[in-house]
Amino acid sequence: MPDIAHDGIETFYAEHGAGPAIVLIHGAEADNTMFDRLVPRLSTRWRCLAYDQRDSGRTRNGTDEYQIEQLADDAAGFIAALGLSRAHVFGTSLGSVIAQQLAVRHPDRVDRLILSSAIRAGQVMTDFAPERAARLATLRADPVANADALAAHFFPAAHLREHPGLFASLRSPRSPEQAARRAGLLRRRYDLDISAITSPTLVLVGAEDGLIPPAHSLSIADEIPGAERHALEGVGHVGSVQAPEATAQIIEGFFSARR
Repeated sequence: MPDIAHDGIETFYAEHGAGPAIVLIHGAEADNTMFDRLVPRLSTRWRCLAYDQRDSGRTRNGTDEYQIEQLADDAAGFIAALGLSRAHVFGTSLGSVIAQQLAVRHPDRVDRLILSSAIRAGQVMTDFAPERAARLATLRADPVANADALAAHFFPAAHLREHPGLFASLRSPRSPEQAARRAGLLRRRYDLDISAITSPTLVLVGAEDGLIPPAHSLSIADEIPGAERHALEGVGHVGSVQAPEATAQIIEGFFSARR
């Protein structure tokens, strides 16, 4: 689990397996460890590279604010710094937004692309789920006291009953300053022409996603030429944690498919 320096950032990443490279881009609350249940199912055939974004996990960056575009440039720099010309990319939740920017800004770095539990780049939750956005803002004001209510947005109730405390495992410790920089990322509207994405793309949703409405995520496929879509029944927002085996099968099938 080394660090790699690129563009003035010390990026920590976990690497497992050998074969074609897959870069795993984590969500807003998390760090690379959110893929700990998924990677063992992929690493028998793939070189899995799960890195910590700025202000996440063990990555070290400065105190300047940043935007999604810079996180996409970080991802491209990470791929290049590893000596790879391109890689498959799996981005989930906020990671899907970074992945969309990456595929538009650095198309030569992305082979195949999976957007999981995706938010349409350039939109904010109040655009497509205003009541849910307001509820989440209230809960996130005191995430410790409201942990159970927050968890219900990420996992179906039945799964939480069987796996209490699961939501806590997704949260990467952050200082107030780090948390503030991260919180600003999804509040900004901007224009991004995702029809410019040329990588073969799959939009993957959990049919029981309580955070991002599945219909919103699936609509992203309408804008990307030739994009496919798939829904995992009974799965919530974090398929890589709740259903790693099924998620791995989808990833392997899509990344292995002939063009």
